[in-house]
Amino acid sequence: MLDFDFLCGRETPSVAGVINPGSEGFQKLFFGQEEIAIPVHSTIEAACAAHPTADVFINFASFRSAAASSMAALKQPTIRVIAIIAEGVPESDTKQLITYARANNKVVIGPATVGGIQAGAFKIGDTAGTIDNIIQCKLYRPGSVGFVSKSGGMSNEMYNTIARVTDGIYEGIAIGGDVFPGSTLSDHILRFNNIPQVKMMVVLGELGGRDEYSLVEALKQGKVNKPVVAWVSGTCATLFKSEVQFGHAGAKSGGEMESAQAKNQALRDAGAIVPTSYEALEAAIAKTFEKLVGDGKVTPVKEVKPPQIPEDLSSAIKSGKVRAPTHIISTISDDRGEEPSYAGIPMSSIVEQGYGVGDVISLLWFKRSLPRYCTHFIEICIMLCADHGPCVSGAHNTIVTARAGKDLVSSLVSGLLTIGPRFGGAIDDAARYFKDAYDRGLTPYEFVESMKKKGIRVPGIGHRIKRGDNRDKRVELLQRFARTHFPSVKYMEYAVEVENYTLSKANNLVLNVDGAIGSLFLDLLAGSGMFSKQEIDEIVQIGYLNGLFVLARSIGLIGHTFDQKRLKQPLYRHPWEDVLYTK
Repeated sequence: MLDFDFLCGRETPSVAGVINPGSEGFQKLFFGQEEIAIPVHSTIEAACAAHPTADVFINFASFRSAAASSMAALKQPTIRVIAIIAEGVPESDTKQLITYARANNKVVIGPATVGGIQAGAFKIGDTAGTIDNIIQCKLYRPGSVGFVSKSGGMSNEMYNTIARVTDGIYEGIAIGGDVFPGSTLSDHILRFNNIPQVKMMVVLGELGGRDEYSLVEALKQGKVNKPVVAWVSGTCATLFKSEVQFGHAGAKSGGEMESAQAKNQALRDAGAIVPTSYEALEAAIAKTFEKLVGDGKVTPVKEVKPPQIPEDLSSAIKSGKVRAPTHIISTISDDRGEEPSYAGIPMSSIVEQGYGVGDVISLLWFKRSLPRYCTHFIEICIMLCADHGPCVSGAHNTIVTARAGKDLVSSLVSGLLTIGPRFGGAIDDAARYFKDAYDRGLTPYEFVESMKKKGIRVPGIGHRIKRGDNRDKRVELLQRFARTHFPSVKYMEYAVEVENYTLSKANNLVLNVDGAIGSLFLDLLAGSGMFSKQEIDEIVQIGYLNGLFVLARSIGLIGHTFDQKRLKQPLYRHPWEDVLYTK
């Protein structure tokens, strides 16, 4: 509809708003090359109040709800015309809509309609088909022919036929193929008869029902003074031995009078121009139009070139007409195709081959399948770092936030935000400094003393609780696993040598879990033979190793959130006696 508006040269779109029950806001759509925001309303009443000049309501609801929403629209004082697209609306409901509309001087198009079109102005629904067909049919500017039909599909065909032999249509309506259409063929012919721009009318009826006879009566009574070319489809029904139901609910002959032959003859007798077959309909339209031109009653419309509708980027790319840069690069996963894949491995293979969390991390973080001892080490790190009690800063923040009534994500994030150089964020720094010192051949003494001169604490060394005679059990577990499974533990052994030197200075300067993970990850990367020196440096620099702590500790922080919620703990307030108040 918006593309047709642009094609017709409208400065503003014909679509005022969209009604989507339960939703509000705006929908982005293209109007020519410009992207516009069409308001979205949750109710019919709200939409009508917001757009008092919009008087046409197009109902795309299914046959189950179309009647109720159509009645609600008819009851709005601003709505003058409604079009019901759905096919199969219950006949009793349709009759109520028709009765109410006629009593209140309103128009119902449909049910089972593709809509209508006023050439060069606006169109309702899907009528007239594709933009290419609209241009072929010259619908971007008004012609001199009024057209009405029951069939939406045949309307598209007739727009083309009329455009070939006349200056095109002025207005076209498909009243719908259900048994009880909201408006009749004669309703629109009489309306066309009063439109000065319409010089002739074309009607395409079909067998079944008696709608065409109201047009016959109007012709006999002299209510129509412009030429009417008509044809009623379905003459082939007589070739069948039994009654035939054609495509529309109303296209079923209920007796001789409802046959196509009887209707065509009645229209012919009433003064309409009725050809001998559908194939002859185009010639009849052409002859009628030529006579009007010859009599000076029609001045053929001067042809204009419509503006070019910009092609959507997606279709232009698909057809190879343009190339466009992408906005995001992803090398770790792909959700196109039948199933997602991690680093090229389909999800089904990951499940069928029994991959674990460590394997998934190796695919998404390192873009390769690491040996089982590597992925097992990753899983051990996650288990050991998942939580360290409620008193550490991250857990404390999460608990306070959860007790303030905040949601899971807020509570989790409040704890994660404490992760940094002083809490859990030393793994990368430990790996970085241990690697640099070892690769440069520094002795533990040279390394520690150089850090001291720079005023930098050695990352991965030191603990508030653990001592040389009370080592961190987590560190011992990691070291034992590495010595058993890793091909080489040179970085870990260097970290142990550094620990031995720092313990000579203070009993709490032990290798902590950050230092253990940092040094052992260096051994994992170097010993696996799957990473180049440049890749190892990049992994440490980017922050991969801190990512392990963030991932692991998220498990514990989520647990603390659930724990506080489950216990229904009240808002936390820090006790006065735990605060030093001083000037």
